[in-house]
Amino acid sequence: MRQIDEALAAHLASGVTTLCHGWRITRRDGVLLGFTDHDRDLMLEGLELKAASGIAGSEHATAQGLAVTGAELSGALSHGLLTVDDLAAGLYDGAAVELFLLNWAEPSAHLLLRRGTIGEVRCEEGAFTAEIRASSDALNQTRGRVFAAHCDADLGDMRCGVELAHPAFQAEGVVSRVSDGLRLSVSGVSGFVGGFFARGRAQFLSGANAGFATEVKSHRVEGEGAIITLWQGPPQAVAEGDRLQLRAGCDKRFATCRDRFSNALNFQGFPHMPGNDFVISVAVPGEGGYDGSLLS
Repeated sequence: MRQIDEALAAHLASGVTTLCHGWRITRRDGVLLGFTDHDRDLMLEGLELKAASGIAGSEHATAQGLAVTGAELSGALSHGLLTVDDLAAGLYDGAAVELFLLNWAEPSAHLLLRRGTIGEVRCEEGAFTAEIRASSDALNQTRGRVFAAHCDADLGDMRCGVELAHPAFQAEGVVSRVSDGLRLSVSGVSGFVGGFFARGRAQFLSGANAGFATEVKSHRVEGEGAIITLWQGPPQAVAEGDRLQLRAGCDKRFATCRDRFSNALNFQGFPHMPGNDFVISVAVPGEGGYDGSLLS
């Protein structure tokens, strides 16, 4: 049973309330931020809850089962510590969120309503909307081994064993043309077949996005260079001359593990496991030496 602070319980029973909501956000890098939907800043357990951010929360949806449920947190990108660059860089992905009910006239009287984590974040026209996932969402995530034809290891991890720092699996190039924030022409990476860096990683080594890394969506050879399409747009505009490091990708198939990386012994999938077509197949008399005796 949830225990309510005595001062807050008395305030709720009075019939005339001065209530608001507060959010305490703990980013993965340890930065602690506080926001409130009240019209002035409040103090909660030593943390200042900022009111100028225009933060507001949606209704909280709860359902049976393990489907993703929760609420949304939205507001204007006006606070000095809440910027579109930080959101785009993923600093708030997976951040812990705590929602409080407060008496704004006496903030020490408060109640923790729920906890969650930040999921998908959308930014547009100077505002953001962040999905707040309930703690039960973690129960819906895969844990342990997955028995499938494809490999379930991450390329380059301890189970995989491929040394991605080897020159055969990485290259440094220079952005020669920017079609948009996701599609880049890169020179200096010749000698790699098309698709070699697809599903791999691209990291900026210079320019406004230095240090930013994201997954490569596709890799296509064009003349002496390559066309690289990224899954996530960099937080800053990409400029011609920016240096980029590309690392190989893997489609998790046994043939790719064997032929591209010579790593068949460490393949973490089950390539010979029968699929659905084999399971529902029917033996045909006269094929494979079967005479149909079991059907008579």
